[in-house]
Amino acid sequence: MNRTATLTRKTKETDILLELDLDGSGKSHIKTGIGFFDHMLEGFVRHGFFDMTLEVHGDLHVDGHHTVEDTGIVLGTAIRQALGDKKGIRRYGSAILPMDECLVLCAVDLSGRPYLSMEAEFTVPKCGDLDTELVREFFYAVSYSVGMNLHIKVLTPGNNHHMMEAMFKAFAKALDMAAGKEPRLDDVLSTKGSL
Repeated sequence: MNRTATLTRKTKETDILLELDLDGSGKSHIKTGIGFFDHMLEGFVRHGFFDMTLEVHGDLHVDGHHTVEDTGIVLGTAIRQALGDKKGIRRYGSAILPMDECLVLCAVDLSGRPYLSMEAEFTVPKCGDLDTELVREFFYAVSYSVGMNLHIKVLTPGNNHHMMEAMFKAFAKALDMAAGKEPRLDDVLSTKGSL
């Protein structure tokens, strides 16, 4: 079974095309118009062993908010669609990932219930051309569009670039684990019988 999704979303603020393969090899073609955001998403794809094509045309003459948030909505929706009925997946995933002086924890539950808990304090307004406050908006949009319980905590802060990169890579590793196949399971990992 192919765990893929192709989505488009067009509004007055953004025009997005996204193709996702959860069982890829880490290949990406990403153009959002925000170079640092591209860099973060490329790291997410590579370290999660996903394949993703993403083209975003957003109202960057206003700011990056709509581009980042809507990308999160579309990515989350694609993950949800690619997961299908979630039969045979591990459901839970976690990672503690170092990036030089920084250490980040990420835990995921593909429960169908959305929730974001994020503890990260950035000390600069931007990394490259990405507003640091939009990182929370991105992860919030992803978690609610997937229906995912997502916890991200910066355990050891430091350079803002390092913190952010560790967050995206830790999320990739945790999601890859949670979406991975559990050979001992042929149903969903829930006593309720559904996720």
